[in-house]
Amino acid sequence: MVEKPMRRNIFTSDHDQFRATARAFFERECAPYTEEWERDGKVSREAWRKAGQAGLLGWEAPEEYGGLGIKDYRYNSIVSEEMFGTGSVGIGLGIQNDIMASYLVGDLTTEEQKKRWLPGFTSGEIVTSIGMSEPAAGSDVAGIKTTAKRDGDHYVINGSKTFISNGLLSDLVMVAAKTDPAAGRKGISLIAVETTTPGFRRGRKLDKIGQWSADTAELFFDDVRVPVENLIGEENRGFYHLMHNLPAERLGIATYAIGMARRVFDLTVAYVQERKAFGQPIGTFQVNRHFLAEMQTKLDVAQVYLDQCLLAANAGELTAQEAAGLKWWITELQWEITDRCLQLHGGYGYMNEYEVARLWRDARVQRLYGGTTEIMKDLVGRGMGF
Repeated sequence: MVEKPMRRNIFTSDHDQFRATARAFFERECAPYTEEWERDGKVSREAWRKAGQAGLLGWEAPEEYGGLGIKDYRYNSIVSEEMFGTGSVGIGLGIQNDIMASYLVGDLTTEEQKKRWLPGFTSGEIVTSIGMSEPAAGSDVAGIKTTAKRDGDHYVINGSKTFISNGLLSDLVMVAAKTDPAAGRKGISLIAVETTTPGFRRGRKLDKIGQWSADTAELFFDDVRVPVENLIGEENRGFYHLMHNLPAERLGIATYAIGMARRVFDLTVAYVQERKAFGQPIGTFQVNRHFLAEMQTKLDVAQVYLDQCLLAANAGELTAQEAAGLKWWITELQWEITDRCLQLHGGYGYMNEYEVARLWRDARVQRLYGGTTEIMKDLVGRGMGF
């Protein structure tokens, strides 16, 4: 009998119903298309629309715009857990729910902007992305070069972005740009750009080590004229808006990490029960049994850590330092467990036909995006006063 994960007591019956909906959606609309989406390098738009129909997008939005008016990070966690638990890939619901909802649903947008964007945001008709990273500016957001110069009642945007998740499918990109280039981080603003705007173009689909079905692209802005009504938040306060919302993004990455780690662990437990060597299942060898015991215990510890951060976020108490610590610790654990699970598969783990190989490839970027492990540790250290 395989031991189940430690019991969690943070969910209500409403969460349980939402989990059942999420699992049914991923099993029906995503998991069967894994090979197709991995081959194409992106997911279908129809899957996004069906996610909206299932209520898996933008539940934070007010009901008049298609949401539920509920801000509860436990729902975000459930979506991530069920996505990876079903073996689904690629569909960037986390960009929409874990990141962009913080900007489009709250106080940073006007009622006119909410009316314009939120109905499509919650229905899946509008796919969003966030344009921060540039060829010469990743974790150093203050180093971006993209500019947005005021020209009457428009901003004129020039520059480029790279490593943009949902870059190929996005209809609305929130661009971080310098509205006052001489002011450094104090001169950054956030401006929404509809991708039908003249001067906007997508570059190549980036050829990544892993997460092949999660479309990632370069974006270019050549004299893109955007009305000033597309400003999100306050002019020249974009850096502070980003810093305020980054903890939610890092919390989302941690939920991805534990969901992926749990998936690869479960696959491995099943494998080592079936695979035999020297006349017995390889999981019964002491060295492997100890590895499995360590991984299960570490996953249970990580889950408790994450759950406490979810509750802290709901209470408005999750700090930037806590989110940074959570992000680096759980993504590093994800990599440790995934690499060990591949090892337990032996030569088969190196074969792309086995899901463990994909999960190994997909895990590597988790320690990079949203802030590298090294940057996260530095944020924790600074929070300690060093």
